[in-house]
Amino acid sequence: MSVKVTIEDGIATVLLDRADKLNALSAEMYEELAQTFNALNLDDNVRVVLLTGAGRAFCAGGDVGSMASYDVVSGRKRSKGHHRMVLALHHLEKPVIAAVRGPAAGIGASLALASDLIVASENAYLLMAFKNVGIPPDGGAIYFLTQHLGLARAKEIVYSARKLPAAEAKEMGLISKVVPDDQLEAAAMALAQEIAGSATYALTLAKRMFQYMYVPTLEQLLEMEVLAICGARMTHDHVEGVTAFKEKRKPQFKGK
Repeated sequence: MSVKVTIEDGIATVLLDRADKLNALSAEMYEELAQTFNALNLDDNVRVVLLTGAGRAFCAGGDVGSMASYDVVSGRKRSKGHHRMVLALHHLEKPVIAAVRGPAAGIGASLALASDLIVASENAYLLMAFKNVGIPPDGGAIYFLTQHLGLARAKEIVYSARKLPAAEAKEMGLISKVVPDDQLEAAAMALAQEIAGSATYALTLAKRMFQYMYVPTLEQLLEMEVLAICGARMTHDHVEGVTAFKEKRKPQFKGK
């Protein structure tokens, strides 16, 4: 199992445990995470969820190694698997804290942004690198970025595909707190403990109210995302982007 869960004193810690791959999400991990978040939502012993990654990364995104092997039908099925995970996290009624070290890239950034609060180490960064493999953003990234930043800044982050260091992301309001690397676990746990000891049902109601503030719904955005990504997987640029990534060279995109 590449997802490990521990529960203590009302805090459920969900660990992405694939450190040798920078916690890149395998096909199995999407389903594991969806099931994990759904189970935690129903567990009355859980008051707060802490999401983090093993080793030197939060999550480097999806496992690029298998991307180019998908056709439209299997690609749609794959995207639906991503969406089960993101929706399970989004609809988790308990407050969710993401503790981010190193890269939160691609759908890893979506996971962090789907959380309620992000505590990051000084070496953390967000990276919307989707265009580098010839696909639009996945995992509700556009939904979450636009909520936090508005259209103009969200577009700049997606279109540039640049690294967004923790300090800059905090200034933008994407990250709640930035701490030295060796203090990340303690800082995230301290915040989790503070929230777990508070009126968490009131926070559950507040979380639902926050979600009602925005249209379209996440579900509507994700359905459009499926159609866009399935189309993108048929393009030259997607195949070239994935091939170049595997061959560790600069891709030669043609815009088609």
